[in-house]
Amino acid sequence: METTQYLPQMYATFWALIPPVVAIVLALITKEVYSSLFIGIVIGGLFYSDFRFEMTMTHVFQDGIVGVLTDAYNMGILVFLVVLGILVCMMNKAGGSAAFGRWATTYIKSRVGAQLATILLGVLIFIDDYFNCLTVGSVMRPVTDKHKVSRAKLAYLIDATAAPVCIIAPISSWAAAVTGFVEGEDGFSVFIRAIPYNYYALLTIVAMVTIVLLKCDFGPMKVHEDNAAKGDLFTTVDRPYGDGTQEVQEERGKVMHLILPIVVLIISCVVGMIYTGGFFEGNDFIKAFSGSDASVGLMLGSFCALVIIIVYYMASGALKFKDSMECVPEGFKAMVPAIMILTFAWTLKAMTDSLGAKEYVAVLIGGASDNLLSMLPAIIFLVACFLAFATGTSWGTFGILIPIVVHTFSGTNPTMMIISISACMAGAVCGDHCSPISDTTIMASAGAQCSHLNHVSTQLPYVIVVAAVSFVTYIIAGFAQNAVVPLIVGIVLMVGVLAVIRKLSAK
Repeated sequence: METTQYLPQMYATFWALIPPVVAIVLALITKEVYSSLFIGIVIGGLFYSDFRFEMTMTHVFQDGIVGVLTDAYNMGILVFLVVLGILVCMMNKAGGSAAFGRWATTYIKSRVGAQLATILLGVLIFIDDYFNCLTVGSVMRPVTDKHKVSRAKLAYLIDATAAPVCIIAPISSWAAAVTGFVEGEDGFSVFIRAIPYNYYALLTIVAMVTIVLLKCDFGPMKVHEDNAAKGDLFTTVDRPYGDGTQEVQEERGKVMHLILPIVVLIISCVVGMIYTGGFFEGNDFIKAFSGSDASVGLMLGSFCALVIIIVYYMASGALKFKDSMECVPEGFKAMVPAIMILTFAWTLKAMTDSLGAKEYVAVLIGGASDNLLSMLPAIIFLVACFLAFATGTSWGTFGILIPIVVHTFSGTNPTMMIISISACMAGAVCGDHCSPISDTTIMASAGAQCSHLNHVSTQLPYVIVVAAVSFVTYIIAGFAQNAVVPLIVGIVLMVGVLAVIRKLSAK
């Protein structure tokens, strides 16, 4: 006997996008993220059950919260997050972070230098966005604090060098994810050819450097930076990490107590990822990385690194075994806000999936693909922005839009296919970059130890400016079908717009 799958009346309609929109709007209005996300989840449950109480409860809690917490991939990410929290606590307790801060002051003499160093480190750590956010935050926080860079600005710099850098790095978990969605084509080759067309990622790096060099802060970020220059790094009363419990300053610490653990962590995570891709079973490095499981690889790698670092701290006399074990609950507690927001964000995504948000967007894009062919990259960029912003997932956006693009252009116009795939990736990263319910945005807040809503509200104007310039470049790329000309126009336009904004904000 065949069983028919239950589909709600609102399945694959505009209503599927309402729950995340409500959650985002409430979060920005109320400045309270937990209740806003939960309200969005409940609305999704009500829509799914056609407003039946019992079915709403089971869908929200059993299919939603319990479902995402029992998912193997999600649990691997949470374990990785907790281990990183423990490692950061150990580095602080051993005095590594404080020693690095003291060492860096001899070479980094200004606020501009501190911000440029943060950008450089973020670009160098391109393996994974989660790893990037938390590592760059723990290393650079003492330096930016000393030079009075606001936590909101640090969170922006971390966030803008996480996903935007990973999406143009061939050896990254993001490259592995994208290659898996390009069916019927050489996924890795497509990813490489799409890099020069990924205008949002490239222009984000240009914008960051320009903003720092020109000292061009605007919008809410200007308020935070002005207050930081006076000594208030947080601006608002809401400072979940502001008590300094994780910032144990040990004068006996050495720079090596920070550098060596981070090097061990990077190597361990790379080995863990290629292990899951079958590297030790005969696959070459590129194939192993593109076929890796980021969740399992990062979890295994970070745990192995934790064991090695505990032994290293004991051998060097930096920490006793008892001191390291005291960091376990402390590191876990430091990550509780990020874990809660991640859990609610994943649950909200599960609600939108059950309402057929993917199918609704696929129908919209499929209907528009036959018309305005040259404008399609720009249209795909906008749709990907909105979808990633509303759902908080860029990888989910890849999964929805990339197969549609491949189906539309495969075998007919390979250049247009590459441009459109790149527009999809760029739009997904853009939406993910500024979404309050994005896991990467949440990680950036945790890495900078900044209030999550402060981070979202301050970086949003920056993202919108880069997105607007990127939209123009994709219009040009659709007609020119050339990577260089739109990029040159985009860079000139980006620097020009920021220069104008600087003059206007000065007035």
